[in-house]
Amino acid sequence: MAWHETIMIIMVNEGDAMITETNAVNFRQNLGEMLNQVQYRHDSVMINKDGKPVAVLIDARLFERIRRMQGRFDALCQRIEAGFSQVPESTGMAEIEAAVAQERRESSISAEDH
Repeated sequence: MAWHETIMIIMVNEGDAMITETNAVNFRQNLGEMLNQVQYRHDSVMINKDGKPVAVLIDARLFERIRRMQGRFDALCQRIEAGFSQVPESTGMAEIEAAVAQERRESSISAEDH
């Protein structure tokens, strides 16, 4: 899942950056070229193994931004967890399920209108 988040960040924040997909063997054979692609063009390389994504090579500056954002996200999660610590889990789950059901109803109505 984390690699999806990384790709989203690259696509949204880097504008003209490309994402190249390659298999592990090709990556190994073309490591120098792919490092240049990441370093100079700020592109990213998704590495697949057995047809499944296993890693992403990204620019070091982007990696640092992701790390900072992860720290802020973790802190936010801790604050939310502390704020809801007195809410019984069953109550919280029921509220989440109700919100998801409502969103699905609204999405299906919106899709029917278009």
